[in-house]
Amino acid sequence: MAIGALLGSLVAAAKLSHRAGLRFLGESYTTVFRGEPELLVIYLFYYGGTQILTGVARSTGSIGSTDILNMPSFLGGVLAVGIISGAYQAEVFRGSFLAIHRGELEAARAYGMSAWLRFRLVIMPQVLRLAVPGLGNVWQLTIKDSALISVTGVAELMLTANKAARSTHHSLLFYTVAGILYLVMTSISTPIFDKAERYTSRSFLRPK
Repeated sequence: MAIGALLGSLVAAAKLSHRAGLRFLGESYTTVFRGEPELLVIYLFYYGGTQILTGVARSTGSIGSTDILNMPSFLGGVLAVGIISGAYQAEVFRGSFLAIHRGELEAARAYGMSAWLRFRLVIMPQVLRLAVPGLGNVWQLTIKDSALISVTGVAELMLTANKAARSTHHSLLFYTVAGILYLVMTSISTPIFDKAERYTSRSFLRPK
């Protein structure tokens, strides 16, 4: 989610830019990584990363012509899921910015606020307020996508449940336990995002 937030904010800024080149790059990023299956992206980063690292290492003479330098499983999985998350977060941030009333930005300019001051006092608080519900949905998707990185050999929840089910032949038990644990994670995160939504909206809530 942290990688996705960083990439998402940059891509959202690119898509909102007045420069056609930046808008094209931002649109290309979100189109590709939202349109391709998550599993395919993970395979590309893990196996494609292994091929790139091996090629670079061979060209520099760091390894022999028959040796292979593998992409670290955890790193490949985290980067892939983070980049997928970034594509969705970019749309959340972009939509949140577009939802800000234009009159507020015009008023901030009329008061003589600098671009940084407008961003800090007007844009960022409202983007966060409007983005939190969408980010909660992205968080749920990211948790589920993390199960896919088991294909790279990372001993995360899904791979561990799979190994236990195969070795004990109690597939129903271990897959059910894994499903319950995923539900626990999403259930714990839901009130956290609800609290974050109330906090970022505190200035807009009417007193009862």
